[in-house]
Amino acid sequence: MEALPEWVKIGFSAATGVFGERHTIHTWEFSSTGVTSSGRQKRKQTIVVVVVVVRSFLLAVVGVSVCWFLVNNRRTKNIGSRENSANFELEREALPKRFHYQELVVATNDFADDRRLGQGGSGQVYKGILIGLGRVVAVKRIIAKSEVSERIFINEAKIISRLIHKNLVQFIGWCHEKGELLLVYEHMSNGSLDTHLFGNRITLQWNERYKIALGLASAIHYLHENAEQCVLHRDIKSANVLLDADFSTKLGDFGVAKLLDPLCSTQRTVLVGTYGYLAPEYLHHGRASKESDIFSFGVVALEIACGRRTYLDNEGYHVPLVRWIWELYEAGDILNAADERLNMNFDEMEMRG
Repeated sequence: MEALPEWVKIGFSAATGVFGERHTIHTWEFSSTGVTSSGRQKRKQTIVVVVVVVRSFLLAVVGVSVCWFLVNNRRTKNIGSRENSANFELEREALPKRFHYQELVVATNDFADDRRLGQGGSGQVYKGILIGLGRVVAVKRIIAKSEVSERIFINEAKIISRLIHKNLVQFIGWCHEKGELLLVYEHMSNGSLDTHLFGNRITLQWNERYKIALGLASAIHYLHENAEQCVLHRDIKSANVLLDADFSTKLGDFGVAKLLDPLCSTQRTVLVGTYGYLAPEYLHHGRASKESDIFSFGVVALEIACGRRTYLDNEGYHVPLVRWIWELYEAGDILNAADERLNMNFDEMEMRG
C-alpha cells in the first residue's frame, strides 16, 4: 500500500472552449487513512516510555546513593565514637606517649613487608624508626576486625603500662586513629626465642639458654607476686619470649593477660592461650591461675633444654613433649632429652633442674 505525501493537490479535467462535457460530477468526497497521525502517536508513546524508564533509573540511583551515604556516615560515626571512647579510657590511665598514625606510617615505611618482624594471632609486628626520638621500635599492628580486637588492644595497653621489670618488654606508646590499633614497644634485636630454638639461627649455647630460662622465671614471679595487682599472662610460650642484644629475656604480648581478683586464687575465663602450653586443669575447667602460667613456663623450659617443639612427630603421631620427657625420666634416661646440638656441653645439675 502506497501512502500519499503530507501535501497533495487533487483536481478534475474537463473540456474547455466551445465544446460541452458529457460527464457531470454531482458530489465527491475524500477520506484520509490517518497513517501520519498513527506514526506520531507511536513516537509519542515511545518518548513517554523512555522518559519513564530514565526517570525511574535516576530515582533508583539517587535512592541507592542516599542509602549508601547514610550507612557509611553512620558507620564512620560509630567508628569515630568507639575511637573517642577507647582513647578517653586509655588517656585516663595516664599511658605513655600517644602517637599520631602518620608518625607510625613514616616510621614503618607504610608498614612495608620488609619491615615485618613477625605475625601472631592478633596481628603483625613491624620494625619502626622514630626519627624524632632517634630510636628503633617494634610496632604491633592489631587486626581491627571487631570490638573484640579493640578490647584486646585496650587490655594490653592498660596492663603492660602498669608493669616495670627488667624482664618485661618496655611499652613506649600507642595509637588509636583511623580505625588502626597500634602499640609501640622497644625493639628486640635478637627476635623471639622460638626462632633460635627451631629456626635456622646459630645454636644457643647452654649458658645463654639457662640465662633465658632464669629471666623468664623472674618475669613470671614479678607478675604473680610483686606487681601492684597479680597478673595472669595466660599465653606464655617461646614465641612470646623476646631477646635483646645481650640475649636477656623480655616477656611480651599481654593481649590476653588478666588481672587476678585478690580474693580469688583462680579465675574462670574464656579459654585462651596456645595449645601445647596449656595446663590440663585449665583445659578441662577453664580456670586460669598462677599454676597454669607456671605449667606454661615449664613447657618453655623443656623446649629450651631439648630444642624440640611442644609436640613431637613419632611415626605419624603427635606425641606431647611433656609426655616424652616424663617417659625418659621414669626410665632414668632424662639427659638423653638434651638438645643434640649442645653436644653434651652443659651443666648436668642445671639440665636436670
